[in-house]
Amino acid sequence: MVSYLEVCQKAARAGGAVLNERLGKVSVRLKSPADLVTDADLASQEIVTATLREAFANHQILGEEDLGGPAVDPMNAEFCWVIDPLDGTTNFAHEVPHFCVSIALLHCGRLEAGCIFDPLRDELFSAARGEGAQLNGNPIQTSRATTIEGALGAIGLPTVVDPQSPDLEAMLRAIPRFQALRRTGSMALNLAYVAMGRFDAVWCYSARIWDIAAGILLIQESGGVVTSPWATELEIASGQFLAAANQRLGKEIVELLAGI
Repeated sequence: MVSYLEVCQKAARAGGAVLNERLGKVSVRLKSPADLVTDADLASQEIVTATLREAFANHQILGEEDLGGPAVDPMNAEFCWVIDPLDGTTNFAHEVPHFCVSIALLHCGRLEAGCIFDPLRDELFSAARGEGAQLNGNPIQTSRATTIEGALGAIGLPTVVDPQSPDLEAMLRAIPRFQALRRTGSMALNLAYVAMGRFDAVWCYSARIWDIAAGILLIQESGGVVTSPWATELEIASGQFLAAANQRLGKEIVELLAGI
């Protein structure tokens, strides 16, 4: 029987092929102020969904571009695939080469498998619960950074940033303390980079489940820790999380961001 992870990898590569084919050739529209969608988002989601349904016809699917579709509760479904067919749409629309496909499977609200595929670099990050995390089939692990001063962090901001946004306040607190801080435009890739040690930490107060589900499993399976920004238990559907290479670094970041 084909495994969940094998299907996840196949679907991610199929979506990535669509993105490569359509880069520089798409039409763009606004879903909401500053929130873009392209026909590549829709085409990628279509082929990812078809690939998953071919293998698991009875599983539910929640995609970022399911506008107006039937309501799906990924935390209460028996099996639910969560899809971001193009994470980094604004980058893609401007031909900035930093975007990906992100897919995760939840079973009764628990992450079971996940893939993040960067089609331009041909980098496929993947993980299955209890089996570790890999990049193109090779095991990966988080970095050994244990202090903020020696850490390279990554952040995400809302599409429309209010002056009172907790994400903005967190960024302003972190900039003077971290070795450096990055905003890349792809939360899924941020998480994948923490899983393999390129980044040491990432956090966000305003993500969506399809942005983070696969990446959270990658980090958990590569030795990192993921909690809420307040070090309480992670609620993946809330979109509020802190991911760090290890508990010591995570604790330092919690102390830095306390009270936000």
